Amino acid sequence: MKTINPATGEFLEEYDQMDDEALDAIAKDAAMAQEKWRRNSFYERSLLLQRAAELLEENKEKYAKLMASEMGKPLAEGVSEIEKCAWVCDYYAENTADFLEEEVIKSDASKSYVTFNPLGTVLAIMPWNFPFWQLFRFGAPALMAGNAVILKHAPNVTGCALAIEDLMHEAGIPDDLFRTVIADVDQTQNLIKHRDVAAVTLTGSTRAGKAVASTAGS
Repeated sequence: MKTINPATGEFLEEYDQMDDEALDAIAKDAAMAQEKWRRNSFYERSLLLQRAAELLEENKEKYAKLMASEMGKPLAEGVSEIEKCAWVCDYYAENTADFLEEEVIKSDASKSYVTFNPLGTVLAIMPWNFPFWQLFRFGAPALMAGNAVILKHAPNVTGCALAIEDLMHEAGIPDDLFRTVIADVDQTQNLIKHRDVAAVTLTGSTRAGKAVASTAGS
């Protein structure tokens, strides 16, 4: 897969598509990592999300330049996008424990309550227009809730997708808990159906949404 600067037509980078065996291993490893991650306290998770926010702020100009080269976003808008990503990491780090607190409800039983448990591994299929924000607006709450994340980004922002993975790992998120995959449509459909993938989230066209929903429901 190749990335091209849309403003100049300049070739940027070529990335190898992952094979089916590698994708299967990523899904299995994410599920195992999630079993450990879900046992971490909200406080323990929050420390890593706050570190991710710090790294975003420290490197916002670098990430803005990466977005500009891959999909043409103006630098000022790119910096603002990264700042928003840092904010959302801090927001969920500070508030998820309250959001997911058990809710006691009235009933005829001696005790009734609603509890919130992580789903498992969530596959995120994301578009190119907000390369960082589309991931972090979902990924921050998903990780704080105890889930693993597999990111399948738009091919033209593969560099951004890999940069996000590197950032997460540098922040201390376990390597197998957050992974970026480089896969084609058929491989992505197989990931949706993978026994170790609990859910899929998509931002995209109506056509893409119908296709993903059909595969997820089959």
